[in-house]
Amino acid sequence: MTVRTRFAPSPTGFLHIGGARTALFNALFARRHGGQYLLRVEDTDRARSTPEAVAQILESLEWLGLSPDEPPVMQSAREARHAEVAHELLAAGKAYRAYETSEELAAMRERAMAEKRPPRYDGFWRDRAPGPEQAGKPFAIRLKAPTEGETVVDDLVQGTVRVAATELDDMIILRSDGTPTYLHAVVVDDHDMAITHVIRGDDHLTNTFRQCMVYDAMGWHRPRFAHIPLIHGADGAKLSKRHGAVSVLEFREQGLLPEAVCNYLLRLGWGHGDEEIIPRERAEKIFDLKDVGRAASRMDYAKLSHLNGVYLRQADPEALLPEVMRRLAAMGQDFGTEKIARVRALLPALQERAKSLVELAQSAAFAVSDSAPVPDAKAAALLTEEARARLLNLAEFLSAMPEWTRADLEHWLRDYADVKGIKLKDVAQPLRVALTGSTMSPPIDLTLEALGRDEALARIVLAAEGGSGVV
Repeated sequence: MTVRTRFAPSPTGFLHIGGARTALFNALFARRHGGQYLLRVEDTDRARSTPEAVAQILESLEWLGLSPDEPPVMQSAREARHAEVAHELLAAGKAYRAYETSEELAAMRERAMAEKRPPRYDGFWRDRAPGPEQAGKPFAIRLKAPTEGETVVDDLVQGTVRVAATELDDMIILRSDGTPTYLHAVVVDDHDMAITHVIRGDDHLTNTFRQCMVYDAMGWHRPRFAHIPLIHGADGAKLSKRHGAVSVLEFREQGLLPEAVCNYLLRLGWGHGDEEIIPRERAEKIFDLKDVGRAASRMDYAKLSHLNGVYLRQADPEALLPEVMRRLAAMGQDFGTEKIARVRALLPALQERAKSLVELAQSAAFAVSDSAPVPDAKAAALLTEEARARLLNLAEFLSAMPEWTRADLEHWLRDYADVKGIKLKDVAQPLRVALTGSTMSPPIDLTLEALGRDEALARIVLAAEGGSGVV
């Protein structure tokens, strides 16, 4: 048996973090077992599904590295097949026509609630043949639910779960307008797509028992089910915007790396010993549903940020460069090849401190500006009268350097401090403000080298003379 999993989002909104984790678990399970991971867009809710949401879902999955192994299936394109199966069940006597109007169904529910009974369909048309008065009237097709015994699901996460037949009613599988219901369409699609494992949120667990009725009525083999707990906010409540970002592309805009997001989601409700940093290749070898916990997970944005910092430090600077430059351009920075070269030289050092691509771009902004940014109050305070005079003297000293290399710059700065009888930090800190407008920067010799002789000396002189916003 070839393992085939699927992620089946509804495009009534953007892909959120819970859906992304479901997609990840499906992909990893398929990879672990040498199978296929598929995508089905459940767009049959025509009133709420939008092309924009479909596009966002596909873009989100691509960014996360979770694009499916086959072209996506659009559920709405399969309505004829869903209706075909419903009529097969009708012809086999396993389903029946129900002629109630919406008003009659509402009255049925009200009576049940008044009598303190569950508001389920009472099976009025189950054993009745339509008469002449029903001729030409619209009807829904309802599936005959079992009347005794129980439905048992051996869930790969939740364990064995049972529901008595008395808890199930005759559900509609085809509406009176000829459109399929969600619970019916999902089963037909999963069967036709040869899905072997349905891995989804545990909010679908109650649906599973109703969907099993369709499998059993058609004589189809059921897939294995695995219902994973939902993700909550830090306060234990359902995850929402008030807790922070929930849309996948929000995390991208906040400067998170897809590798870090996937690593975080993997460890959110799943564990493998003490391992915390688990690259995709490793995850595909060790992922197992038996390691998924049954309790709801809690989103920890601080931990996600920390993990992103770890991945940033490990990343290839050349791979980060295009994204950093894109963000700098979005900040209104103008640059050419020379300024790109500055950022390229500084990136390895800048990565050591940043926790997001946003921070990384912000810390690199000084390198592509036409002069050092205006320092904040703390930085400006270091440019005392004495410090400015020293900067002007330092500029003259450094201008005599025959080669503008990092190694030589380090030696010359140390020589300058020794000659003046001061500590190196007393030179480096005002110099850092002059070059970057900040008290924080990559090593000062690297910063000088990356900016280049002409730009570095110009910034030092400008700061010494009180320019560039320095007061």
